[in-house]
Amino acid sequence: MTSPHDPVPFEPGGETDSIDLLTAALRRDAADLEVYAQVLTGTLSEALPAGSVVVERKRGMADRLAGREGRVERVEVFLGEQRLVLDLAGGHPKGEVCKEVRGVVLSRRPVALDEWVRELAGAIAARAQSDARARAALERLVIGE
Repeated sequence: MTSPHDPVPFEPGGETDSIDLLTAALRRDAADLEVYAQVLTGTLSEALPAGSVVVERKRGMADRLAGREGRVERVEVFLGEQRLVLDLAGGHPKGEVCKEVRGVVLSRRPVALDEWVRELAGAIAARAQSDARARAALERLVIGE
């Protein structure tokens, strides 16, 4: 028996269904934004290269006294020329998809949370495929096949 909170399998080299499954997994707990933000930032920070995820938090006095990190206010994910921004301040998520080249933002597009998650899943899947191709090329170079 599966629970709605069981992890959804994702295979980077899989078909378009894999992106849909990843999107569903990321969106599943979106009703509770605080839990969603904590899970999202932790998972992304572990899965992506250093510097790819920037998290801004708001710490109140109670957070400081208790030694807590605080509430996630904003998440920025940098994947190639794409920057995905999720602003959670005020309890109303606002997504933005930006095209950025060498630190210059060429375009900004506001998006709803569902579309932001879809864009994130697609960017992560594209990154995983690119990394897999690079790893295979490096193995061929080292092994000499």
